[in-house]
Amino acid sequence: MELWSFDEHRLGLKPVYRRVWAPRGETPVAWVRPRYRWLYVYAFVRPGTGESEFWLLPSVGTKEFSEVLRRFARLRGAGRDRWVLVVLDRAGWHVSKELKVPEGVGLVFLPPYSPELQPVERVWPLVDAAVANGRVRDEKDLWERVAERCAYLQTRPDLIRDHTLFHWWPGGC
Repeated sequence: MELWSFDEHRLGLKPVYRRVWAPRGETPVAWVRPRYRWLYVYAFVRPGTGESEFWLLPSVGTKEFSEVLRRFARLRGAGRDRWVLVVLDRAGWHVSKELKVPEGVGLVFLPPYSPELQPVERVWPLVDAAVANGRVRDEKDLWERVAERCAYLQTRPDLIRDHTLFHWWPGGC
C-alpha cells in the first residue's frame, strides 16, 4: 500500500510577488501585465519517499479529477492487489457522486478547513518559483515554465520530502 497526498493549485498570468533584496532607500520594480487566464497544477506527493507526479490542466472539475485519478492509478499499478491511498481535501469535485474512483485507489479526506494538514500545500511555493517576480509573456510561456519546473521537482525527491514529510505523517521523524 502507498500513501500519497493530493491537491490542485491555480497559476495564471496574474503575477506572483515575492520579497526581494534591494539597496536601502530603493524600491524594487517588478514589471507585470496582469491578465486573468489560468492553468491548474494537479499534484500527487508521497511525503515518505519524496516521489511526486504533476499534471497541468486548463480547468478543475469532477471530469478532470476522475481522469487524473485514472491515469495516476494506472501509473502506480493500483488494482486488486495493490492499493494507493490518497489524502485530499473536500473540494466539491473530490466528493462528487459523479467522481469515478479507479479500482485500487482509496480516498481519505482531511477535516474541513485544514490546509495546514495537507503536505502538498508546502509544494506550491516551489512550483510558483517558476513565475515569481517575473513577467510571463503569454499562456504558452506560462505552461512551458510551469511544466519545466514540475519536471525538475520530480527529479528532486529530497527537496519534496524536506518540504512535505511532517513529523506525524507515516515515516516522519
